[in-house]
Amino acid sequence: MKAIVTGGEGGLGRAMRARLEREGYEVESLDLVNGFDVSDPAAWARVESVDVAVLNAGMLTAETALTRLQPEDYRRAVAVNVDGVVFGVQRLAQVMDGGTIVATASLAGLVGMPADAIYSLTKHAVVGFVRSAATSVAPIKLNAICPGIADTPMLDQHEQRPRFEEAGFPLLRPEEVADAMWRAASSDGTGECWFVQPGREPAPFRFANVPGPRRDGEAVGLPPL
Repeated sequence: MKAIVTGGEGGLGRAMRARLEREGYEVESLDLVNGFDVSDPAAWARVESVDVAVLNAGMLTAETALTRLQPEDYRRAVAVNVDGVVFGVQRLAQVMDGGTIVATASLAGLVGMPADAIYSLTKHAVVGFVRSAATSVAPIKLNAICPGIADTPMLDQHEQRPRFEEAGFPLLRPEEVADAMWRAASSDGTGECWFVQPGREPAPFRFANVPGPRRDGEAVGLPPL
């Protein structure tokens, strides 16, 4: 059995690789430090079929103040966080006859994250894409995980760690996120976005019903996913 993990050299990526290896998978790490750019379609063109693919690569925005945000910083965040998922799913759907794809979104993809609005924007995009594209890539299962704040080196960017430590805010261990990834990968469902928070069992997030159009004065519900 074969698996890939993008961003496999980061804190979450290493934990996910270890979790998959424990399940008996031969895991390949696709990471920028290994010369793999998830935002490059040419890089994805070299990827072949696997049983499990974890599209985990992600980054915070280099400049979080919108008034100082440079176009190149914005474009790079979107390229890694969004293009890296879209191009990955597109390629994998071409070469896989089944199996599972899990994308790492974020709690910031379900609620706002004022500290980094662009990061939140990209993770909302991942959530929307997974929920919308799942049926079109069947029989491949396509799910996402939406972890809260995890204790990884990314937390040290922009000096965020002291703020959480001083507030006594509970952080997820990378192994907890990896376990949630495996639950999402093992799920029978597709188009699911798994809520992952400290002290809670990972579970698919139940979205509120979205109001639909009205016909003859009565609401018409949107069709289920």
